[in-house]
Amino acid sequence: MSGSSLGELFKKVDGGWSRLKFKAKRRLGRLDFLEVLVYFGFGTARQVYVRGRVLERKGMTGAAEDDSLWRNFKQMARRFASDEIPGAVVQIDFLGASTQAKTDHEGFFEVTLTPKQPPAPDRLWHSVEVRLLEPQHPRQPQPVISPGEILVPPAQAEFGVISDIDDTVVQTAATSLIKMLRIVMFSNAHTRLPFEGVSEFYRALQAGRGGAQNPIFYVSSSPWNLYDLLVDFFRIHHIPHGPLLLQDYGLEPGQWLHTDHQKHKLRQIERVLTILPELPFILIGDSGQQDPEIYREVVHQYPGRILAIYIRDISLDRRQAEIKTIAAELGPAGVEMVLVKDTQLAMQHAVAQGFISAEWVSSP
Repeated sequence: MSGSSLGELFKKVDGGWSRLKFKAKRRLGRLDFLEVLVYFGFGTARQVYVRGRVLERKGMTGAAEDDSLWRNFKQMARRFASDEIPGAVVQIDFLGASTQAKTDHEGFFEVTLTPKQPPAPDRLWHSVEVRLLEPQHPRQPQPVISPGEILVPPAQAEFGVISDIDDTVVQTAATSLIKMLRIVMFSNAHTRLPFEGVSEFYRALQAGRGGAQNPIFYVSSSPWNLYDLLVDFFRIHHIPHGPLLLQDYGLEPGQWLHTDHQKHKLRQIERVLTILPELPFILIGDSGQQDPEIYREVVHQYPGRILAIYIRDISLDRRQAEIKTIAAELGPAGVEMVLVKDTQLAMQHAVAQGFISAEWVSSP
């Protein structure tokens, strides 16, 4: 059986089980209230991309700095024990445009639509509304409506930023499986730590040279189950929020834990560059995995679109030599890949290149 046929079989089995479980819980009166999660979308005045998920409510509560390891673990377990609603129908309304979508076997929906009204020219974020049409919960007040936000870069945007998350923004120890699992499973949005200076650097990049409202996108192989934790993390640590392009994990081939990190990130970066064709970008990542190789491919596929690449150095000397080789290869394309030990060095380079104002950089 081919990989594509096997994948379709897994989808049918997974979706069939989810539908059977939903019907049984509704018949037995054990169905939790339904909710629509609307992820940060993005686009232009011509086209916007919206993604979300329909689930049973998970009973999540806000995190606190003094939460115990056991409480953090239980909260994380709830995230991964989600009960998705396949075949649900939602209606998306944005700036006069309206469309409907049906969720897939994992409860996800995604659409692109064309706004009928121009977005406010001086705002980066715009409101979207998603309404659950089917199914209806027998005891839940109707209708179920969830607000969301869509990022549309204003005319004064100078460039965009595409950033990795793990070991680029947040300290995750992604190169050590045991350490990474301990951090992921027993910490929360308060206790997970950003790298020093990340908040200031990303706010400086968003502001550009003079309050430009530059968009920032976060691309990661983390699962969508961590979406709420990451949004809270950015808010708590004063890091500019932006669309999160995370990864699906499921039963079918291509979604297992050994799924191709490089292909996923490259595909999501291509999505951003395609939807926003008039904007140049700065790329930010780390040396722990494949970010340098992924970003090299982006430069080759989109000549003239990448202004600079910043790579946080978290690895051994052997990896440093490999990255320096990649950086030398990008020289003829006019793109500098800068390997930095800390955020301050990246900020100094960004000031020298005119990406950000000098006022963000502290004096030596």
